Amino acid sequence: MTKQIATLEDVPAFAPNPASPLALLAACPAYESTPLITKTGPTGRTMLVKDETRRMNLGAFKALGGVYAVARMIGDAWQAAGNDPLSPEDYMSDAVKAFAAEMTFVCATAGNHGMAVAAGARIFGAQARIYLAREVPAGFEARLKETQDAQVVRAGDDYAQSLEAAEADAVETGAILLADGSWPGYSERPLLVMEGYTVIAEELREAFEQSNDWPSHVFLQAGVGGIAGAVTHMIRENWAVQPEIIIVEPNEAPCLTESHAAGYPVQVQGGVSNMGRLDCKEPSLIAFGIFERTGVHFMTVSDAEAQDAANRLTSQGIATTPSGAAGLAGLKAFGEADRPLIIATEGAV
Repeated sequence: MTKQIATLEDVPAFAPNPASPLALLAACPAYESTPLITKTGPTGRTMLVKDETRRMNLGAFKALGGVYAVARMIGDAWQAAGNDPLSPEDYMSDAVKAFAAEMTFVCATAGNHGMAVAAGARIFGAQARIYLAREVPAGFEARLKETQDAQVVRAGDDYAQSLEAAEADAVETGAILLADGSWPGYSERPLLVMEGYTVIAEELREAFEQSNDWPSHVFLQAGVGGIAGAVTHMIRENWAVQPEIIIVEPNEAPCLTESHAAGYPVQVQGGVSNMGRLDCKEPSLIAFGIFERTGVHFMTVSDAEAQDAANRLTSQGIATTPSGAAGLAGLKAFGEADRPLIIATEGAV
């Protein structure tokens, strides 16, 4: 069963400037391009793996979006207060950190987005309050508190309920809601998050332009669709050789697959998946819009297939989770692909 959650008129355009996050993140001491590794795929062919498992010491690609969005919002507030625009180097100054200390960012998360928002707040001097559903592992809560000095609030049985609590917090306290999904009336801040993710596609493009050995297929796992949408947009926008793009979702949460079939964004129902960071029942409106104009294909994988893929990557030296390995699960189910590319989106937790 599905339920329409928006109309096509609600879908915002995505027109990122990848030079902006590249310039700002380059000023961050923890930033460096993540490795592109060659491994053996399920059919014995060469498989390319973009390894995000140690991105910016946070262990997941989401570091790019959360840290960048926090910085941009601090910079916008700084300028709105009558100050000159900030250069990338200015963000680490005592004056900017003192200004940011009055700002509190709040979000709900299944783990990695909240870690990135909390890290951005810590790096630039702001505060963070992160909402976790009861189902989120205790390890994420401990990491948020111990490594990012974030305030953590447990609320709700699932992500949707924790998001409702975060939204209520922002209304009540004046904190800044920074979600990585978008819905009718809320898209400006998720657009910043997704602009940060374009860095991954730009790093890949530079590597392939140097090697001239482009992938034939790209398998992108999706929850609400943030990274998959951002990377898809950039591939179609400026890669010299165009691959086939396959969006991979859990069987229990095919919100993008079903939205594409319906022709408008829908909410889906399903059980709980072991692909926790992908177990999203509603798509990002931004990602939906990207996929509808870029000629992608959709597929779903089971929890068992995702766990098998995680085990395979881990045995090859890339320790990850079923969420992080879902692209490989999609590749195995897809079958033959001349030169496939997957992204290991998170480290083992």
